[in-house]
Amino acid sequence: MNFYKFLMLSSLTLLLNACGGGNVSTSELFDIQLEGNKKQFSQNEIVGISLKNKKGKTINNVVYTIDGQELTVKDNKIQLNVAKLGNKTIKASIDYEDRTGEVLKEIKILSASSPEIYTYEIINTYPHDNEAFTQGLEFYADTLYESTGKRGSSSLRKVNYKTGEVLNKIDLENAFFGEGITILNDKIYQLTWQSGTGFIYDLNEFKKVGSFKYGQSKEGWGFCNDGKQLYKSDGSEKIWLLDPNTLIEEDFIEIVTNKSIFNKANELEYVAGKIYANVYEKESMMIIDAKSGAIEGVINFGGLKKLVTKGAKWDEVNSVLNGVAYNPKTETFFVTGKYWDKLFEVKLMKK
Repeated sequence: MNFYKFLMLSSLTLLLNACGGGNVSTSELFDIQLEGNKKQFSQNEIVGISLKNKKGKTINNVVYTIDGQELTVKDNKIQLNVAKLGNKTIKASIDYEDRTGEVLKEIKILSASSPEIYTYEIINTYPHDNEAFTQGLEFYADTLYESTGKRGSSSLRKVNYKTGEVLNKIDLENAFFGEGITILNDKIYQLTWQSGTGFIYDLNEFKKVGSFKYGQSKEGWGFCNDGKQLYKSDGSEKIWLLDPNTLIEEDFIEIVTNKSIFNKANELEYVAGKIYANVYEKESMMIIDAKSGAIEGVINFGGLKKLVTKGAKWDEVNSVLNGVAYNPKTETFFVTGKYWDKLFEVKLMKK
């Protein structure tokens, strides 16, 4: 009896496999083919696409999507008109025979144009605490707020930018390494580096009122806001978008040029749809489109460091440009660095 059952089960298994009814994944049956077998494309590029049918299955319908957006296929071509650039996945949803399934293709979509080069003009030079390991700067009501780093000396400061005087200061516990700050809805939000924790302060009373934990982001680097949501860099290619009420990382953009994906955004400032970001350990700054992630400009701040007087805490490796704030009253940017004794007010211009 067992022998006959075995024969029946074996015959059924063979029959199912022959009819495509076995445990065969969709990716074993189909593959997305892109023109030239390329994996890297430009925004809005038109590229040929087809579905390789490995087992000769009868295909009833195929729908291609990126980021949940359906791609129109015309003459076997699609246009990569995505809103956000970076690492992307083309998904083919396939209706074949009596089944449905999906196959994926990983690609990169980069900016269609190279960044423009900017330079600067120094408008004013102000004194700055040369013992401040500057990690974040932000203007509010013509007052400069600053976050400093290093464990054991991290702080949040309220500063008279014209004199360099520290008007008020909150020291962080020794376990925390202060990073970027931003101000929204009468609250100051401050990141810490590797502790997975940020702090919230009441702007008017200048006191800590809460804290929050990071989500998927790796670390805390730079912080800024557009008046509605927060933007957070973490040392990766991503800039995370946070809800200011829940502090949940709801989305992200990826930073790209026309040639590659970039991962060096440090301190951040948001101005008129653009994110200005210090390039980690470089004397330069990026201008990033806050919607797409495209680096539209690069500001060369070479030469500023030579104007700084080296103090007792000066470190040739770590005393780099870091800290960018925009003053809407003067419509100028303010930049400094770690252990710099000067704060520079600058005007940006295309080279």
